[in-house]
Amino acid sequence: MKFFSWLPVFSILFLWNPSSKINPALVPACNGTYSDELFESNDVLNIKLKGDLRTLFNDKADNAKYHDIAISYFDKDGQEISVAAKAKTRGHFRRKLGNCAYPPILLDFSETKNQMPSLFKEQKKLKLIMPCSGDDLIVKEYLTYKIYNLVTEKSFRARLVKVETEDTRRNKNGEPFFGMLLEEDKQMATRNHSILVKRPLLRMQNMDKSAFLKMAVFEYLIGNTDWSVEYQQNIRLLAKDSLSVPEPVPYDFDHAGLVDAPYAQPAEALQMNSVRERRYRGYCIIDMNEYAPVISFYNHFKKDIYDLYTNCTLINSKYLKSTIKYLDEFYYTINNPKKLQEEFGYPCRPDGTGNVIIKGLNKE
Repeated sequence: MKFFSWLPVFSILFLWNPSSKINPALVPACNGTYSDELFESNDVLNIKLKGDLRTLFNDKADNAKYHDIAISYFDKDGQEISVAAKAKTRGHFRRKLGNCAYPPILLDFSETKNQMPSLFKEQKKLKLIMPCSGDDLIVKEYLTYKIYNLVTEKSFRARLVKVETEDTRRNKNGEPFFGMLLEEDKQMATRNHSILVKRPLLRMQNMDKSAFLKMAVFEYLIGNTDWSVEYQQNIRLLAKDSLSVPEPVPYDFDHAGLVDAPYAQPAEALQMNSVRERRYRGYCIIDMNEYAPVISFYNHFKKDIYDLYTNCTLINSKYLKSTIKYLDEFYYTINNPKKLQEEFGYPCRPDGTGNVIIKGLNKE
């Protein structure tokens, strides 16, 4: 069964290589309309990466260097916009994993100040998430970011892109694939009038409680256990200033059960069978009434969360059906006192793995 349902859309940026098998003009949007701002639109943005791409993609050293590339797209008036940038490989798991088709990329636009206006004019740096094991997983992970955007403004904004590649050194064009542009850490902090802070071994209990519970319940909702506050594993800490109580901002959800990547496995120390198995990884709270505000919050956004999937034409019916079932299980749990006690009381169990801290590949 094909993953994508190709339906026409009325407003979409497109870049078409006549030799491509896919006509990007038919790439659908999940929802939303055209906007000049990079992250203000939910439409798929079609871009072209041009440069010595093999050298860039193969530079997977810990001290990877920046390489010159050009990024182009067509604006709403059909004018091609080309922006000079620099790029280097980044990350840990996906960059080093042998079966990833492409490494994740960090784009640097610091030299674009004097160039023509573009979607990237206000960007300093951007993360470009590339497909690891099929670009359908990119779409699935993108939707998890959109869920957290509903939860709070203190979240990373994402934009789905269809990527063409042109290796100028080898005069070779690649097949188009889905990728995802992700807001850079400092820009996310600046947008929220905050700063990024690093507090090694910070206890979860010492964070802003409301913000932490929303984040921890979100991670449970999507079935993600690959995070920790103590080691800032897939977590950034945001605060108004260096003396303020920090709030967690999660990212990197490809190991979530809702994405269900074929390479994803829970940490062995958690003693879980698969990433589809949910495990609440907050701290011990005895009184379940303390979860009442956050449960009310997620109940309020229930329809919006479901709509992200039911309105998205980029996912097939099989995945939609399994996702709805997965979300149904979450909502059944948080609204059933017995199940809530069983699942959210797990960190209090002396015989469980609720106190296991995930360090991550870069820390182990």
